[in-house]
Amino acid sequence: MDEAIVVEIAQQAMITTLLLSAPMLGFGLLVGLAVSIFQATTQIQEQTLAMIPKIVAVLGSVVVFGPWLLSVIMDFTLRLFENMNTFIQ
Repeated sequence: MDEAIVVEIAQQAMITTLLLSAPMLGFGLLVGLAVSIFQATTQIQEQTLAMIPKIVAVLGSVVVFGPWLLSVIMDFTLRLFENMNTFIQ
């Protein structure tokens, strides 16, 4: 196994990680922004008001994007197993 294969696997792993985390981070960011704007306009500074909607949004995005997330990680894993013989050489 040479350095090019290791770098390619690391790049694919980083891209897969970014793809898997993007929906949850995006929804958390949007809900956090909306809650912050709401808190700024109403001057309510309650910490639970900031956290609970973000947690619900992230869990909801996991439920909605779950099948897609599973297919992305399965494709990555299958590519790793299919190319296993190139790693051993």
